[in-house]
Amino acid sequence: MCIICFTKALGHVFKTYLTANYNFEFRSWPVDFRWDEAGGMESSPGHQAATQTTAREGLLRSAPHGGPRTAQCNYLRKMKQLPGQLVCYMVAHSLGRWLLYPGSLYFMQKALLPLLVKGQARLLEEFHGKRAKLVARDGNEIDTMFVDRRKSLGMEEEEQRGKQLVICCEGNVGFYEVGCLSTPLEAGYSALGWNHPGYAGSTGLPFPQNDANAVDVVIQYAICRLGFRVQDLILYGWSLGGYTATWAAKTYPELGALVLDATFDDLLPLALKVMPKSWHKLVVRTVRQHFNLNVAEQLCSYPGPVLLIRRTEDEVTTTRISAADQLADIRSNRGNELLLQLLKYRYPEVMSWEGEAAVRHWLRASNPRQEEAVCRRFGVDDDWCVSKLRGYKSCLGGEDSFPCRVGKDVTPRRRQQLALFLARKHMKNVEATHWSLLLPNEFQMPWKL
Repeated sequence: MCIICFTKALGHVFKTYLTANYNFEFRSWPVDFRWDEAGGMESSPGHQAATQTTAREGLLRSAPHGGPRTAQCNYLRKMKQLPGQLVCYMVAHSLGRWLLYPGSLYFMQKALLPLLVKGQARLLEEFHGKRAKLVARDGNEIDTMFVDRRKSLGMEEEEQRGKQLVICCEGNVGFYEVGCLSTPLEAGYSALGWNHPGYAGSTGLPFPQNDANAVDVVIQYAICRLGFRVQDLILYGWSLGGYTATWAAKTYPELGALVLDATFDDLLPLALKVMPKSWHKLVVRTVRQHFNLNVAEQLCSYPGPVLLIRRTEDEVTTTRISAADQLADIRSNRGNELLLQLLKYRYPEVMSWEGEAAVRHWLRASNPRQEEAVCRRFGVDDDWCVSKLRGYKSCLGGEDSFPCRVGKDVTPRRRQQLALFLARKHMKNVEATHWSLLLPNEFQMPWKL
């Protein structure tokens, strides 16, 4: 019996060694796809977005300075700001990066190696995944995993799901081997996962622009090499992955849908929560200059269907602790502000002060029973709301156009009902903590009118 156990253990160790060695040799793999293979660099929306950003920065740098005295004052001001900028740079490239992207740390990856090896083996063997190396615009090599469900046999609904590709954007300690990729996979969708630069097989350092370059080449790979239509791509961003997901949605507005899970509107309030109060100015400056994860701003630039998933026990995206039970205060969840900013942009007439007050009241609810109680209190009539929204949409020729001016000609009470209806359609509550994976039955496509 001992000899049998020893043989099994030896086989397991040998298999683990081979897989780990395979992971190490990924660096010497041939490149499967480059960012400039998509019909030339000029045709990529990601290239156009980067070019526009560079152009704006160039215009700011080349703005007229006035006379010699003004130029001298500007020079002195820049010299005074230089020490502060150097401190911000050093903090951003050391402590800031370590705190925001802990998954890139060597000891973290060493500790997670057994789980990563096991997760990768499961994707390759059980789901017949295809691993590929992509090269992004900045030269970073991006480690990806693709599982194709387009030819899966089963019910019609399952076959339809397989034709849609869910591109998963992981959180700051997430890897496709053990991250949110498993949720859409087990729900029956085709799925494409990728690791942040500096995570596992991906090279480089994780910074916002590097992440944007990475997701850009991933989308181009899905369209040009895997053969998916852009309207069949769904972006799924978990936690910090909400930044790259919204960047991609803003850059590729034809994308089919966007699902944001346990994410936030802006990084700054969360950074201020965990850092010493005496560091307030340094934190603000460092975040704005190096880690400006403006998720809400990017989200408002995407015109397609959106679903926000708020976790009622999320201890990361909340900024306050409830004094009653010492748990995360759902009223301080930054997903609340993300929803409010989205609705204010898309439906400004509905989200007047009456509508906003009603939505804020609904956001205090932490379970379905409380949500229904709020809707009953305001007398929300789903049929009337759908009829009103469809009537406005038909006047525009059946196309979605934002900002939408629906609700301008209704009473304040009806405005509140519309606001609550839209809030329920754009946000879903899930009873879970921040770090738990979303269950397959809780992953769903956003609402479409």
